[in-house]
Amino acid sequence: MAQQHLDPTDPTAGAVTGDALAGYLRAQATEFLRALRLHRETGGGAANGSEEAVDAARALRRSARRISASLHTFRPLLDTDWSEAIRPELAWLSGTLAMEHAYAGRLERLLLALHRLSGATALPAQLGANDVGGAGAGAGAGSAETAAGPPAAAPTPERGNLTVGAAKAGALLERQLTLARTRAHSTALQALGSSRFHAVADNIAVLASEVPLTPAAATADLRPLAAAAEERLTDAVAALPLVTAGHPYNAEALIHGLSPDPAPHPQDAPWHQVRLLLRLHRYAREVLHGDNSPVDMRLLAAGQALNRHRDASEAAAAAAQAARTPRIAPATAYALGVLHADQRHEVEAARFAFQQSWQLQTVSTP
Repeated sequence: MAQQHLDPTDPTAGAVTGDALAGYLRAQATEFLRALRLHRETGGGAANGSEEAVDAARALRRSARRISASLHTFRPLLDTDWSEAIRPELAWLSGTLAMEHAYAGRLERLLLALHRLSGATALPAQLGANDVGGAGAGAGAGSAETAAGPPAAAPTPERGNLTVGAAKAGALLERQLTLARTRAHSTALQALGSSRFHAVADNIAVLASEVPLTPAAATADLRPLAAAAEERLTDAVAALPLVTAGHPYNAEALIHGLSPDPAPHPQDAPWHQVRLLLRLHRYAREVLHGDNSPVDMRLLAAGQALNRHRDASEAAAAAAQAARTPRIAPATAYALGVLHADQRHEVEAARFAFQQSWQLQTVSTP
């Protein structure tokens, strides 16, 4: 399948100089300041921020990522001391603001997966609401089973065991991830009120009016640096185990996830790195094309697959971590194990989807 789009590194195209980079950075800095003002005006510091405050925090992360990525890709054209000092701060800010949203999305993903796997008529957390603080594991399991109700068809013993355990598994996940989300929210509030963040905001405010380019940037062509970012992405993709991604089941990752070792599986790290490199490549294209940046459906589909891969990988890790909770009932541990396996299947499906999208043939327009 062929797809046409403009090649950002086409040698026949006109040179793109440092002025384009300066304009892009100023625009992103302005977006950052606008999002910060909106975040403050919409009560971003409240315990339960409004939808507008959530959107403002997302816009803050989005502009911070783009500024940081551009400073990384085009660092030879920028003041070295300034760019190397602010890039880690932008990464800290973006990561801190992302944690609360990540925990909320992870909980929703896991509860929906438990609901799908157990065949229950209500979400597992709803079924397990009466179990928390109940008379005991046996009584809790019994009440969960009654609340779930029998499915229309005669359940298999495995499905019945999963329905019983899903209630308590959902309640356990909700307690753990809600606590983590609350802590992440408090951390974000502390970060936004810290002197460290105010220093970042001051630097961004300066960037909105003055970009510290090197003297050579005025005549330098940005395309070779963008091409280098694309080459790093291509090399990282070439090193991925795409043959393994073509198989529907990856027992090695599943066994590792259920082991006592809480460390992430080493299989996932190269895929996460490709996701970051793909983002750098996309942002470099935005710098080259400005507001007229073409939509590359191949990159878009690949990025979506890698986002699903990241989400499923982290959800599987959360299920495995919950399964390591001391003294949980066997049915709960069983449900969490099935949930972990399901999310690792989702990881493999995302890898296969990336493989399919990346292998699409790209045709550059002359």
